[in-house]
Amino acid sequence: MTSPAPTTGPKTGPKSANLYRMVMPGHICPYGVKARWLLKRRGYAVDDHWLTTRAETDAFKAQHDVKTTPQIFIDGQPIGGHDDLRRYLGLKVKDPKATSYTPVLAVFAVAALLALAINWLTFLPLIAFVTLERFVAIAMMLLAMLKLQDVDRFATMFLNYDLLARRLPPYGLAYPFLELGAGVLMLTRALDWLSIPVALFIGGIGAVSVYKAVYIEKRDLKCACVGGNSNVPLGFVSLTENVMMVAMALWMLVSIH
Repeated sequence: MTSPAPTTGPKTGPKSANLYRMVMPGHICPYGVKARWLLKRRGYAVDDHWLTTRAETDAFKAQHDVKTTPQIFIDGQPIGGHDDLRRYLGLKVKDPKATSYTPVLAVFAVAALLALAINWLTFLPLIAFVTLERFVAIAMMLLAMLKLQDVDRFATMFLNYDLLARRLPPYGLAYPFLELGAGVLMLTRALDWLSIPVALFIGGIGAVSVYKAVYIEKRDLKCACVGGNSNVPLGFVSLTENVMMVAMALWMLVSIH
């Protein structure tokens, strides 16, 4: 059993901290590593205590009446775990339930970079209509990939607002495959006769569904656009995804003639 955390005493050197974290043969607590790095970065002299067995960890928790590790003590005073340490240091703590547009913005940023990279490799101007075409097609493929990570969960979340999926639930299961297929065909400009109607169909229904749910019914929902395990709010970004598909399909339809 580990010894109790030291009590407060006279300060005779740099700021001191005691860190208790799990370091076992099959598991090293990542939050313990992050806490140690954060303390050292803030100038603390860290006394790093390893809990090397499950029994030792359980004994530590019982002794200090805590439910988790790591646990941090600064100048003898209990601070808590990693998130508590961040709060103590005045740093932001992420709320896992908070809404965020970050996943969609990341997809769009990567899609733009890939479109530019393809233009570079094919000796085309970086800024051209073809860049926008490739951006939309790649974004569709990346968004479909995220949905395909857990199709059933996506389809379940999709039922909350998609008008066709509510009437025909299997449509939610087929949607990621339709989006991916349309994106691949649009990127390669193969089988335009197939990719254009598919993109018009799924994009058109999606745009109407999102507009109705958000702007008419004023519903507060999460978007399934990046899969079924995200906190992206249903709204402008979701509408943009569908409008992009429709716009791309119409542009291709016009450019054929």
